[in-house]
Amino acid sequence: MRGLVLAGVFLSLAAAGCRSTGSGKGPDEGGVTGSEFDDGGATGSNSQAGQRGRAIGLETVYFDYDSFQIRDDAKPLLKGNAQTISGKPQWPMVVIEGHCDERGSDEYNLALGERRAQQVKRYLVDLGVPANRLDTVSFGEANPAVQGHDEAAWRYNRRSEFALSSSR
Repeated sequence: MRGLVLAGVFLSLAAAGCRSTGSGKGPDEGGVTGSEFDDGGATGSNSQAGQRGRAIGLETVYFDYDSFQIRDDAKPLLKGNAQTISGKPQWPMVVIEGHCDERGSDEYNLALGERRAQQVKRYLVDLGVPANRLDTVSFGEANPAVQGHDEAAWRYNRRSEFALSSSR
């Protein structure tokens, strides 16, 4: 019975589809870009978005739809994160987690989440954080910050968060 439930969940996730398979409009075609909110989620009404990284003093970085490019509004946040990490040499490894919204296949979203985490890592290294203090992981769409099936939720789920690893 449990196997049937898991199979049903997997099939429903696989049926969600994504822009990469031609099932939606992208930014160049009048689709949603993800930058239509002005605070990057930092002060949004949805208080559960981005809390994990904030618990250790690092800000969550948000991404546009179907993109892993660092947005202009994220650059000052990452500069602050770089200063915080550099000022905490006693911290274990900092793990940059890549996340996606629910649109797209599992494989696509895992790859996009990895590209997001890697891009954030590169940016932090360029700001002077030693690469050996940073690791990356992709969760794809598996750990949404906000539940929902519309842009109001998706914009908070396209993100990179920060956590501390138990090893260094």
